[in-house]
Amino acid sequence: MNLFDLTANEILKKIQCSELKPSALKAAIIERNSLVNPKTNAFIRTPDAVTILNTDGDVLPVGIKDNICIKGHLTTCGSRILDGFRPPYDACVVEKLRGAGNVIFGGLNMDEFAFGSSCETSFYGPSRNPWDLSRVPGGSSGGSAAAVAAGQVVWALGSDTGGSIRQPASFCGIVGLKPTYGRVSRYGLIAFGSSLDQIGPLTKDVTDCALLLNVIGGFDPRDSTSMDVAVPDYTQALTKDVKGLRIGIPKEYFIDGIQPEVLTAVNKAIEVLKGQGALIVPLSLPHTEYAVATYYIVATAEASSNLARFDGVEFGLRAMPSVPRKSSLLDMYEETRAQGFGNEAKRRIMLGTYVLSSGYYEAYYLRAQKVRTLIKQDFDKAFNECDVIISPTSPTTSFKIGEKMDDPIAMYLSDIFTIPANLAGIPAISIPCGFDSASLPIGLQFMAKPFAEETVLRAAYAYEQATPWHERRAVL
Repeated sequence: MNLFDLTANEILKKIQCSELKPSALKAAIIERNSLVNPKTNAFIRTPDAVTILNTDGDVLPVGIKDNICIKGHLTTCGSRILDGFRPPYDACVVEKLRGAGNVIFGGLNMDEFAFGSSCETSFYGPSRNPWDLSRVPGGSSGGSAAAVAAGQVVWALGSDTGGSIRQPASFCGIVGLKPTYGRVSRYGLIAFGSSLDQIGPLTKDVTDCALLLNVIGGFDPRDSTSMDVAVPDYTQALTKDVKGLRIGIPKEYFIDGIQPEVLTAVNKAIEVLKGQGALIVPLSLPHTEYAVATYYIVATAEASSNLARFDGVEFGLRAMPSVPRKSSLLDMYEETRAQGFGNEAKRRIMLGTYVLSSGYYEAYYLRAQKVRTLIKQDFDKAFNECDVIISPTSPTTSFKIGEKMDDPIAMYLSDIFTIPANLAGIPAISIPCGFDSASLPIGLQFMAKPFAEETVLRAAYAYEQATPWHERRAVL
């Protein structure tokens, strides 16, 4: 197997046994990127090779989604409006990665400000799926997922506001975890939806996912939403034992419209877990049908508020009117935002501003928050009956680049099975569970109650080790 195909846990064992030198690994990853990134466009930017090779003490190459601050390096959220912005500090997760012996390999492509499900709205062009370069890698953390699947990094970080880690993981045949809201510090994450955003790992297998969560999890006083909850050693949950584990099957997640091959693969996965001694519990999450509408009110409202700060004054792009007028401050604001934001960003800003506007706040935003509470209560009730909930990650496998760009509603529905976990603030993971007839990966999602990452990792690991899907690699 090529060095770039190895998992982090395999690499660490080889280094410990002196079978592999960190310099050789870095060189292999640098060479891999030079060959593959022109095809995938997973990285927007990487440090120069000499800098990486001369970084002492750093072992594992990690990629960082372009909305997570890296001190002194361009961090643009895939948007023109932040062109030239170099954060004066590292995000908390970047600090922790450096402290644990990771070498930062640069900024990974993403949908602009995480607005998208395909990684096509980036100012830097779309990323491409390593399994089929004519297809999307998912979004918004598409660059992160593509880079891991293509062997361009050992592992990566993404952010998940409505499925932006799990859906790309599903499309690219890797593992992606959205931790509990508050489990991982958001300090240094450029906000999209502040009550929904969560940073999490994208890795080649579940063991790597547990290892990376060990590094990035934990309380951070700089993040007011960070929870002071003990972080266990998540690798201790990887036992292959699911005997007696109660697995809930929500009828609302097994509906008409799912790609038949996806439904077949997920049902087979349920049978595998049942054969390992898990108990299958039918259940209902009755407010699921309102999740997408609720999300696109709450998330756009928060996006509108968060993106108001990007106006050409303090950082990033500043554009002056091309036709001389009075050149007022308002003119500069308008021109900067007109040139700096892409169409999807403008669409979400307008939606969010509308639902927060006078006369509409109670009709839309307040009502959406009430429905969000009902969705959370559905999960609270369900977890009295089961330990983990299983579902497809996405209703389909990866679609063609450009296929849904002119149909925002169809694009938004790509996240129909991932959005509820963000609204409820619970942990959820996607792992590979098969391939369709076009050899495209299919994702399986596990969800558990707040701060029960050990439970989703336990169930995911047991399934993973009983099946061959995690061993397959994209060939470029």
